[in-house]
Amino acid sequence: MQYFTDTDMGLDIGLVNRAVESAFADHGKGLVQMPPKVYVTLPAGDFRTMPAYLPSLDIAGVKIVNVHPGNPAHGLPTVMALTVILDTGTGKPVAILNATRLTDMRTGAAGAVACKYLSPKKEIILGVIGTGKQAEAQVSAISRELKIQQIKVWSRDESHVRRFADRFMEFPCTSGPVEKVCDCDVLVTTTPSRTPVVRDEWIHEGTHINAIGADAPGKEELDPAILRRAQVFVDDPAQAVHSGEINVPITKGLFHEADIAGTIGEVVIGRKQRRDPAAITVFDSTGLAIQDLAIAKIAMQHGKTFELPFP
Repeated sequence: MQYFTDTDMGLDIGLVNRAVESAFADHGKGLVQMPPKVYVTLPAGDFRTMPAYLPSLDIAGVKIVNVHPGNPAHGLPTVMALTVILDTGTGKPVAILNATRLTDMRTGAAGAVACKYLSPKKEIILGVIGTGKQAEAQVSAISRELKIQQIKVWSRDESHVRRFADRFMEFPCTSGPVEKVCDCDVLVTTTPSRTPVVRDEWIHEGTHINAIGADAPGKEELDPAILRRAQVFVDDPAQAVHSGEINVPITKGLFHEADIAGTIGEVVIGRKQRRDPAAITVFDSTGLAIQDLAIAKIAMQHGKTFELPFP
């Protein structure tokens, strides 16, 4: 069995985008096995287990990933992950991957794929709410699919905005209040908020929104009124209802599962699409285990390895 380290080294973001796009297509066609992720709550956060089988790549496995918001104060990432790959013929573990950085990359790729298909414009002003690792991953991946003319960014900490702007010096970058950042073509939200940070009146027609931060029960970033006038596409209905952006509005009766416009996989294969250029679209991203397998397949061709005896 091999242990892969530095699994993000040498990975082309465009290649990761295509791998995730292909995985979404397989999901849209019903060609994967992927039960909903399982959550275990811990005193300061949670961890999730995410199993899947992706026949088109002949790969199966499970990711274990934590979310601990207080970790940066201890010098640790908020999110850390480990992926175990199994031989599809025997079930024997064949690889273990450090998937912490890969998790950022594949989620960024998911947002980029959503933008490719749902943004009515190919040259955009990008609004970014939150400035952590996932915000950076979204910008990097989206820039491969759309031409970013300007980035508007908001964070509660101005020093984080400056660091973010330094990271993306190739784009004109401005900061401002949340409502000004929402005046954009594509909006990305990447906060751990449990109360809406984006109000309905700030979102104009034709905006596409990647709702990334709500990834556990009780989290929400968007005013439910936005969802009621938008086309809401999800990565997986069961996961979105349980722990995505729509989970709180559904609990409160402000949105219903029947209101979901479709999955991003159905959009990729052409089964569903944006109504018209003036429509508001939302991609509710919860993160799929098949995304992890797709990027693991690439990473196993690039990462540094150590042999671990098994069994």
